[in-house]
Amino acid sequence: MALKSKIHGDDMQLVEITLGASDKVRAEPGSMLYMQSPIKLSTNTGGGLWKGFKRMLTGDRFFISTFETTNNESGMVAFAAPYPGKIIELKIKSSKNMLCQRDSFLCAEKSVDIDIAFTKRLGAGFFGGEGFILQKLSGSGDAFIHAGGTVIEKTLKQGESLRVDTGSIVAFEEGVDYDIKFIGGFKNALFGGEGIFLATLTGPGKVYLQSLPFARLARRIAMATHTHKNKGESRGVAGLGNSVLGGLLSGDGKI
Repeated sequence: MALKSKIHGDDMQLVEITLGASDKVRAEPGSMLYMQSPIKLSTNTGGGLWKGFKRMLTGDRFFISTFETTNNESGMVAFAAPYPGKIIELKIKSSKNMLCQRDSFLCAEKSVDIDIAFTKRLGAGFFGGEGFILQKLSGSGDAFIHAGGTVIEKTLKQGESLRVDTGSIVAFEEGVDYDIKFIGGFKNALFGGEGIFLATLTGPGKVYLQSLPFARLARRIAMATHTHKNKGESRGVAGLGNSVLGGLLSGDGKI
């Protein structure tokens, strides 16, 4: 039986999940926004030390939070994405595992296994932007992941390929072939602004893309902060110089 859930908001989304007597949801620590009184929280490794270490390899935390109801009552719990974007609901089936980028996992039913998967190609591991390790969601049940900006969903046919900026991939079905290829052309590589490698996704299978990867957003913020800081320092030096010059011209010797 699927979870009863509702996604609220547009660019700063949250998902509300109603838990019945036998329902359990696991989530990234710190993602819970609010919960009703029948809900209780427990934090553990979710399956032993090795499970915790494997999550750390994907950029997640060592511990994971589990939410369930008490006294056979139903209750609501809400989870929010950590940065602007969209929340994607995935229907995980035993025949369709999903591979996700690092840090994209938000929450899932207890019946969904959260594990790691290694990229099959060396090039994808070295130049894919996410390294060799991806998150793997398997089992059966509902799961929720988050993406930056707008989400684009594509269903690739057998043999159909899509070339994508490496950071724009959010998730794809395990049957989709994932590889990294050189963009080609000397000028393209140096001046194209897209990097020298693109990810190639080949069907069949479903693919989820994001318009604003968090890494790109972080880089822009860092660049803007650095530029603003430099301008501030320049203004400070110029202001000090004007004060000195003004004091000398006034003849009072005051600076």
